[in-house]
Amino acid sequence: MRAVLVVNPKATTTSERSRDVLVRALRSQVDLSVRYTRRRGHATDLAREAAQEGVDLVVTLGGDGTVNEVVNGLMTADPPTIRTGGSPAERLPALATVPGGSTNVFARALGLPREWADGTSMILEGLRLGRSRTIGLGRADDRYFTFCAGFGLDAAVINRVEQARRRGRVSSPSLYFRSTLSHYFLGSHRRHPAISLERPGEPAEGELGTVIIQNTAPWTYLGDREVNPNPEASFDLGLDVMALRQLRVASTTRTVTQLLSRHPDPRGKQVLRLHDLDEFTLVSARPQAFQLDGDYLGERHKVRFTSVSGALRVIC
Repeated sequence: MRAVLVVNPKATTTSERSRDVLVRALRSQVDLSVRYTRRRGHATDLAREAAQEGVDLVVTLGGDGTVNEVVNGLMTADPPTIRTGGSPAERLPALATVPGGSTNVFARALGLPREWADGTSMILEGLRLGRSRTIGLGRADDRYFTFCAGFGLDAAVINRVEQARRRGRVSSPSLYFRSTLSHYFLGSHRRHPAISLERPGEPAEGELGTVIIQNTAPWTYLGDREVNPNPEASFDLGLDVMALRQLRVASTTRTVTQLLSRHPDPRGKQVLRLHDLDEFTLVSARPQAFQLDGDYLGERHKVRFTSVSGALRVIC
């Protein structure tokens, strides 16, 4: 089996020594080539090249941003002619994800342990046993995502956190909490919601303040605690949505409290939840912050979302 390991050398929870251990472990089972990312977006190019070379497996070592780039490289590759027949997922290399970031939502949603060493052991066992599953992905315009997207408040908070990290701050739950409070009270147009959700054959849902989209559960983690606006979201179904119609202090506080409870089930007059959607479009009268898989992508007036079933094989 030919495999490529795509390494983000800036991965927050691994060292050069641990990378060497991982490489030796993988080489005990596969014919491995190691490729390092050098810039943002480089993992997409490396994964696309690997798929077009006809490798059987692409392994990532990094966080959710690295996984997202690799998935987009695989999904936009032209597979070689030797990979014919079967489903689209079977014509692409399989994906294995070694957790190396600060949160690793995608790997943990697949059932992998949080630590890279334990995750590696589980992946090696999956390779020995031929264990894999096929998952669906989300797509926002022309870009794929694995577990979540955001339009509005949560994306703006991610932007603030990324700016703080570039100034040397460490990613932590407290940093996200402070960034959320700061944007909510100082940076948002919370009294004038501007987002509409449009679905084929359905009335538009208007005056939304922020929208969270999930392709699986959970949406994210605070340490070991799952944060789950849409607990029924699944890699095997369409996309789930939770939106807040207003960002008033009382209703928003109540929703956040529900999200952080032991059995989250956010409800209320200001909460819109939709399950297992094939497609929808978000439109805003003013530009909104936009993120995919925890990666801030700027501001948009409009984004079309679609569910892509049976898109990719993963080792887990």
